Amino acid sequence: MNDALVCFNNGYNCSQAIFSTYSQKYGLNAELAQKIACGFGAGMGRLGKTCGAVTGAYMLIGLIHGDDKEKTYEMVQEFSERFIDRNKSTDCKVLLDVDLITGDMDFAAKQVQRICPDLVKDATEILEELLSL
Repeated sequence: MNDALVCFNNGYNCSQAIFSTYSQKYGLNAELAQKIACGFGAGMGRLGKTCGAVTGAYMLIGLIHGDDKEKTYEMVQEFSERFIDRNKSTDCKVLLDVDLITGDMDFAAKQVQRICPDLVKDATEILEELLSL
């Protein structure tokens, strides 16, 4: 099991799991990375927008390449294309097929446990391919 998945299974959201797992290699400690990424979970604070695994990856790309805006944008676009190829969307609400604010919360929790581990796994695989981590 990869480290990001272990982090997710320990109760952190997808964004926290992705960002904190890899950010340590680039000088940001896990606790601070988890605080920074916290609001990005559940599609940006349960809004069902961009998936937390995706936003965690975007933040990591920025941490690594943020001194070169064009390179960062290029990497974010490439990551997004690959993630969409695998999952058909980057939208949390679409990926989980539930509204995380007004939907059935028991169903939402089951969807998170059923679907999000695969999204975290996909995001880590894409990052590792894209960034040679």
